[in-house]
Amino acid sequence: MDLNIALLAGDGIGPEVIDQAVKVCDAVAKKYDHNIKWTPALTGAAAIEAVGEPYPDETHEVCVNADAVLFGAIGHPRFDNDPSAKVRPEQGLLKMRQKLGLFANVRPTFTFPSLVDKSPLKRDRIEGTDLIILRELTGGVYFGERGRKDDGNTAFDTMTYQRFEIQRLAKKGFEMAMKRSKKLCCVDKANVLEASRLWRETVQAMEKDYPEVTVTYEFVDAVAMRLIQWPKGYDVIITANLFGDILTDEASVISGSMGLMPSSSVGSTVSLYEPIHGSYPQATGKDIANPLATILSAAMMFEDMNLTQEAENIRSVVNKALAEGIVTEDLAEGGKAYKTSEVGDWLAKNI
Repeated sequence: MDLNIALLAGDGIGPEVIDQAVKVCDAVAKKYDHNIKWTPALTGAAAIEAVGEPYPDETHEVCVNADAVLFGAIGHPRFDNDPSAKVRPEQGLLKMRQKLGLFANVRPTFTFPSLVDKSPLKRDRIEGTDLIILRELTGGVYFGERGRKDDGNTAFDTMTYQRFEIQRLAKKGFEMAMKRSKKLCCVDKANVLEASRLWRETVQAMEKDYPEVTVTYEFVDAVAMRLIQWPKGYDVIITANLFGDILTDEASVISGSMGLMPSSSVGSTVSLYEPIHGSYPQATGKDIANPLATILSAAMMFEDMNLTQEAENIRSVVNKALAEGIVTEDLAEGGKAYKTSEVGDWLAKNI
């Protein structure tokens, strides 16, 4: 099978973890007789420095003509520490999501057998956790009207949603629930926010089309607590952009490390696959970053292409690496810490 993959390494540790994912994917391609054409493109701070734009038109063309996009990370301290900066790396991520129509961010949260006791949460609370948070990605407060008034002393950001935006995300959530445990939780703040009330009434109206799915409605503050107390109570969660951004990072601690959780951003055409962690500038160039989230994101990519055996092969060698302690310093806990590149080499060899 011929695959054309856009490769957006991005900033910080992005290029380092992407390199390991490419190693692993190339090993899979060789084993299963596929041919992967990697097409690199600039985004984020790297693109700003090169062409003055965080998501250039050239990068967009590479993405729309690809079968999938494998993405590293965006962000640079130079921009974080400059509130007056007019162009920021993160603007490239928002623009990419909007232009590619990536309306749903799929973030699984699960535990690894060999790492259950390394989580900050108790084993009996988290063992067996297997949930998916489906975050709306192109609407809400990140894309609403914003600005300053009163001589700059008042700022506002508007959470705006249209019914169709909620419907298309909820449809994907219902479909996922049908393939899993047939449980769907809509997370909102309908007791306070009008946008959340639109979410709730829209999802309620869709329940009749999925009679086998049990739907619950919970406020985001309550879910923030229950995710830690009782994560096994959830299966598929759907929620707005801002709420999903916060809850998915919270859920990542269940696994034991943010460097382990993959994600995908899907739309009507091309899909994008990325680790949930950021650019981690403090580790840039040190060969110490955990590449497993990026590699597991590549497994999600293969899965979505109906290459399930290839995806499972990646997941099985990742579990083997964790069980045998072939891990970077964030998971080593006094044992031997392997370099980012060494973990990638080991996984590719074992595939």
